[in-house]
Amino acid sequence: QVQLVESGGGLVQPGGSLRLSCAASRTIFSAYTMGWYRQAPGKERELVATNTGGGSTAYADSVKGRFTISRDNAKNMVYLQMNSLKPEDTAVYYCNAARWPFNYWGQGTQVTVSS
Repeated sequence: QVQLVESGGGLVQPGGSLRLSCAASRTIFSAYTMGWYRQAPGKERELVATNTGGGSTAYADSVKGRFTISRDNAKNMVYLQMNSLKPEDTAVYYCNAARWPFNYWGQGTQVTVSS
C-alpha cells in the first residue's frame, strides 16, 4: 500500500503563488506516473498536471504556463508550483500515483485564492 501526503495549501491572493508538495511512503516514482488533480465545490475532480516516470509532463489547458509539476525520485516527492493564481483555481488539490492496475490518492490539501 502506498500512502501519499500533500502539504502546502492555504489562502493566497489572486496573482500569488503556492507550492504544493506530495510525499510518498515508499519508493515508487521510477515506475509510476505522478499527478495532481483538483476538485472544486460542486464540480468533478479534474486533472491538473502529470509527470511520467520518464519525466514527460502534461497540463490542463487552464493551468498551462502558470503551473509546473516536478518530481524528485530520490526523495519520493512530487511538487506543483502554482503561479499567477486565479480565484477559479480554488479547490482541494489531490496527489495521485498511478501504474496500472494501481491507483493511489492522497487526502487532499485546500487551496483558496481570494482577496
